[in-house]
Amino acid sequence: MSQALATTDSHDLTTTHPGKDLEDFVTFFVDDQMFGIPVLKVQDILTPEHIASIPLAPAEVRGSINLRGRIVTVIDVRVRLGLKPKKKKSTETTGTGKGMGVTVEHGHDLYTLLVDRIGDVMGLANDLFEKNPATLDLKWREFSMGVYRLEKNLLVVLDIERLLNLPRADGRD
Repeated sequence: MSQALATTDSHDLTTTHPGKDLEDFVTFFVDDQMFGIPVLKVQDILTPEHIASIPLAPAEVRGSINLRGRIVTVIDVRVRLGLKPKKKKSTETTGTGKGMGVTVEHGHDLYTLLVDRIGDVMGLANDLFEKNPATLDLKWREFSMGVYRLEKNLLVVLDIERLLNLPRADGRD
């Protein structure tokens, strides 16, 4: 079973622009990079307590969890983005050393995206959205819809459909 969380970082990063179209994003961090997904795609935010391994699964698939009676596949976003494994600290925030999870629905199945830490929900003006910059890592560009240049961060907006289009064990897509 997993523990659902209702809190995020204590700082408020919400950017509001009166009279402009806003889109809300759930933000999270992998290393020090901020990523976001549209809030309407998020089903749950949780701390995975026990991740059961899945034999012969791709490296990105950390395993599965039981979320209120449903089996949920856990995807390690760090691995999916081609980053090095996280070094364990003696003071892990989750107590399990497994990170935090953002659960989304894709193709009638639930997936929990394993990330380093959860950020805030941010409302950003649509006119601030930019296409992927040429300097963005090629692997990340594959999974990114675009970016928002914030005051202190670059928010990379992930395309959940492409991120969860995992290679099949049998070689078919």
